[in-house]
Amino acid sequence: MADYKNINIRNKRATFDYEILEEYVAGVVLVGTEIKSIRMGKASLTESYCYFERGELWIRGVNIAEYSWGTCNNHVPKRDRKLLLNHKELNKLERALQDRGLTVVGLRLFLNERGLVKIAVGLARGRKSYDKREYIKENDARREMDKAMKAYKR
Repeated sequence: MADYKNINIRNKRATFDYEILEEYVAGVVLVGTEIKSIRMGKASLTESYCYFERGELWIRGVNIAEYSWGTCNNHVPKRDRKLLLNHKELNKLERALQDRGLTVVGLRLFLNERGLVKIAVGLARGRKSYDKREYIKENDARREMDKAMKAYKR
């Protein structure tokens, strides 16, 4: 069982596939067995994205595994979940989504200091394949420089 204070589930694919322009932290509306499953570290944001429906922001594609001790009242693992942001942030995101090529993706799921589940969502623009190759080259170069600096400090 994971230490629930250190729950930090990341969507590594999002930073590779998208260029993140802005980041927001949103609350999530959950049912009882979902929070228990998250505290055990059984969640995935790999294919998550957000959409607006009747002025509310929803996230789709978040997979929260069924709680192992749950009964017939267990939750549906891949249901859409409502995100909680203030009106100013919602309006800003909704206007930004009107632009072509922008989307909102889930970046990180974590527990805050009060034990509440939060999702960091990012306003993102898709990367082209040549941008992805350049991103990989930059990461490799950064990794080699860090390795050289570590060896130099010894």
